[in-house]
Amino acid sequence: MRVFVTGASGWIGSAVVPELVAAGHQVAGLARTDASAAAVTAAGAEVLRGSLDDLGSLRTGAADADAVVHLAFKHDFSDPAGASRTERAAITTMCDVLEGKSFLFASGVALLTPGRVATELDEQPMRGPDAPRGGAEELASQYTGRGVRTVSLRFAPTVHGAGDHGFVAELVRIARERGVSGFVGDGANRWPAVHRADAAALVRLALDHAPAGSVVHAVAEEGVPAREIAAAIGHGLGLPVAAAPVDDFGWIGRFFAADIPASSALTQKELGWTPTHPTLLEDLAAGHYFL
Repeated sequence: MRVFVTGASGWIGSAVVPELVAAGHQVAGLARTDASAAAVTAAGAEVLRGSLDDLGSLRTGAADADAVVHLAFKHDFSDPAGASRTERAAITTMCDVLEGKSFLFASGVALLTPGRVATELDEQPMRGPDAPRGGAEELASQYTGRGVRTVSLRFAPTVHGAGDHGFVAELVRIARERGVSGFVGDGANRWPAVHRADAAALVRLALDHAPAGSVVHAVAEEGVPAREIAAAIGHGLGLPVAAAPVDDFGWIGRFFAADIPASSALTQKELGWTPTHPTLLEDLAAGHYFL
């Protein structure tokens, strides 16, 4: 297939693009900057210059493709409403020209069912234009009945690996700054995790095999206790480990305090996906988060 990928040079996209190319797909990646364009080219894909704000480039990329893998998102914590509006406009623009084609898009398992293990059968409770990611799952589902093969790619909040600058890297930064590696409460709350390479393999399998309207969970570990994450960070930095107020973690605090386990059992059975890469604690033990 010819596949248009947004976020092609991002943390997940930069692993997905070579995975798709190796599987024989022809890939075009959206690139906003010269650096992004160079990265997309190096990964073996064509470059389409544009951005999430450039709806014309999104329309062109989708219209020229057999499938879209939409991974880009404006992670602007200062304007979440604006980011959600941008997401809805991007999804609408691309799906409007995808009848008879496929649309796979990034979503998440975080806060689906706090306190119990979330599964692929759980509906996304955050709906509507003001919801995080603009209520992407609800919006995209409207196109399933219009001939678009939609697939929700729910990623674990921690997609880890060498080069990660996400949640775990932020926890490392906070620990280094405070001089202690902390957790909230008793630290028993659980965080699901997946290695970036395993997540990329799942995207390729979903593109090739997932049914229309389906939900897949990119989750290798159902829930790593926060205190174990904190202990691994403390060991890596040579710092003490202790409970800390949620406010000590800044913007990430309410996420790190949440108990948000999630399963991928149905995804693994449906698509034959078996995570094989290092676990989160193994990745932390490898040391690259502390360089």
